[in-house]
Amino acid sequence: MLLQAYGMGLFPMARSREDPRLMWLNPRQRGILPLDGFHLPRRLLRTVRSQAFEVSCDRDFPAVIAGCATPAPGREDTWINSEIVRLFSELFDRGHVHTVECRLDGELVGGLYGMALGGAFFGESMFSFATDASKVALVHLVARLRLGGFMLLDTQFITGHLMRFGAREIGRDSYKAQLEPAIGTQAVWLPEPDPAALDAEILALGGRQPV
Repeated sequence: MLLQAYGMGLFPMARSREDPRLMWLNPRQRGILPLDGFHLPRRLLRTVRSQAFEVSCDRDFPAVIAGCATPAPGREDTWINSEIVRLFSELFDRGHVHTVECRLDGELVGGLYGMALGGAFFGESMFSFATDASKVALVHLVARLRLGGFMLLDTQFITGHLMRFGAREIGRDSYKAQLEPAIGTQAVWLPEPDPAALDAEILALGGRQPV
């Protein structure tokens, strides 16, 4: 049911961590992050390429969703309740949900998770316990999606944080016009892409060419 809902443009949220119910949302304005219009600041490009963080994918979904649900300044509660955790854990086991994780000295300090359906990726949540950790995870996500042939990165809503990277809102009809061909595309999730190809893609996001 969850996969069908996403294919129709719906997504679930809870009102709070303690509320066991789910709301199904279909907002008039939808946030997307165009994969061909991602803005990678020069300073962040240097951070990504410095390899200060160990970046991995799909290694520890429970820790990532727990990090996303952890209260933070300005976000004392969360929409991730036990039912969200259960559903997305099952979809992770089935290969539909993916994570990007950033570690420092072996400790998970940031990351994100989302769901892939055809050539659409639905970004669900991200967290950061260290400066730039979630930003580095986002850059790696976008690079992998581009390498894998994805067409759509859905952010559901937009924030000032995402707008710095090129996120924008589009109307419901425009969103669904992009969603239909995207989910019909046979894209490939690449948890461990060729390092040279990944580095070249990250450079391209920053408007640079490989040396």
